[in-house]
Amino acid sequence: MPRKRRTRDEPPGDSLPAALSRSVRDINPWWSEAERVLLPTFRRWLFPRLLKSLKNGIAPATVMRGPRRVGKTVLLRQLIEALLADGVEASHILYVAFDELPTIRGLQEPILAITRWYETEILGETFNRAARNKKPAYVFFDEVQNLDAWAPQIKHFVDNHTVRVMVTGSSSLRIEAGRDSLAGRISSLDLGPLHLREIAELRFGHRIDAYWTDNGSEKIADTKFWQEAREFGQVHQAARIEAFRAFSERGAYPVAQGPADQEWNDIAAHLTETVVKRAIQHDLRMGPRSRRRDEGLLEEVFRLCCRYAGQCPGQDVFVPEINQALGGGIGWQRILSYLRFLDGTLLVNLIPPLELRLKRRKSPPKICLCDHALRASWLQEIIPLDPDVLVESSHLADLAGHLAESTLGYFLSGIPNLEIAHFPPRGNEPEVDFVITVGTKRIPVEVKYRRQIRSHDDTLGLRAFLEKTVYNAPFGLLVTQNDDVTVADPRIISISLSTLLWTR
Repeated sequence: MPRKRRTRDEPPGDSLPAALSRSVRDINPWWSEAERVLLPTFRRWLFPRLLKSLKNGIAPATVMRGPRRVGKTVLLRQLIEALLADGVEASHILYVAFDELPTIRGLQEPILAITRWYETEILGETFNRAARNKKPAYVFFDEVQNLDAWAPQIKHFVDNHTVRVMVTGSSSLRIEAGRDSLAGRISSLDLGPLHLREIAELRFGHRIDAYWTDNGSEKIADTKFWQEAREFGQVHQAARIEAFRAFSERGAYPVAQGPADQEWNDIAAHLTETVVKRAIQHDLRMGPRSRRRDEGLLEEVFRLCCRYAGQCPGQDVFVPEINQALGGGIGWQRILSYLRFLDGTLLVNLIPPLELRLKRRKSPPKICLCDHALRASWLQEIIPLDPDVLVESSHLADLAGHLAESTLGYFLSGIPNLEIAHFPPRGNEPEVDFVITVGTKRIPVEVKYRRQIRSHDDTLGLRAFLEKTVYNAPFGLLVTQNDDVTVADPRIISISLSTLLWTR
């Protein structure tokens, strides 16, 4: 692209190191009309919301959080393609991938340095002048959490320039650390592994609109919502079961649901290297004040998260097992902090115990993995969730039940504006797997992932919770393995795991 002549409205030149300048031009091929990367036609469910937020969102910046390899970068590139197709000038789009530019480390304020260079060398006018001419610039920052003090730089950038910004990050700890200084300037959206409907579309070509959308959470406190959800699952039963079988076999990472002829060993090795080890060795390698974290301890804590997914192991489990593996001297508080670090990578979600009467319970959190395929790859142990496969693998039924609970916990925790906790046993009150809070109402959720449901015994926790008027629970959910479960208690709605996952 020929360099434009500067006018009086343009800023003075700001140079970048030659190698970095070339790299930035290389990852923005639309500037020179070079061939661009061929993108998949499949778009994640979040695409329309991101595009709307990018163009017309109240906040000037949108942050998309999610674990590594769930498709954030592909989404950014698809957004860029959509902008170009809508007639946005190529010079008005900047994309920077901060985990692909090693030469960036020598810059003191890389976000500001690159945007100043871009404003002068590519845009050819100030950001504010472009916006006044109704041609605002769109700026994409990928994996921004890799930068120190990224939030103050973005704050300065959006405070002084009329521009639309999209940011991605694979570490909620580092992203959340910058939210206070960006209050009112950013909106956040989360992206996890594939939804079940997305697997149906990506793998089998079944494109079906979601039943459960994000336009208000109060509707889920109505029994009609769940009755219609069951009907929705039945209408699409064939596609749902086909997708759930694929999910059971390979999990929900896009790379795992590619061509069917891919070998599982290759997929497992890829997930281990690019998701787990990348998060541990890259996103979590440095703590505050440049203190290096113990990589071996992180790996061991993650191993136990995989081993006890869907359960609530506390210090009585973690401390002896980790000290036996690593040689002793490691206390619970340090282990707990490393658990929180892993929660920050979004690979693990720690579901807290339900707090009542403003008293924080000492019960440990429930561990929910973002995808059971990570467990299979890290532990090299495959536990199926498909009911038909479990018929021939009955010895795996208990582990499958825990993984079903883990899957549901991560699924529910990813729904915007939904408060979720687990209810540990208290006195004579039995445990309840999850409790969803909607306003002043609470909905208990129990997972019984087995072929035969005992109507009385398997609903004991739900019924005890429902009978306590202080909990204000209008009904309970029993999440099962199969669709044909009936419960005598009219206050309890049964729904299969695959149907519940199919709603989103």
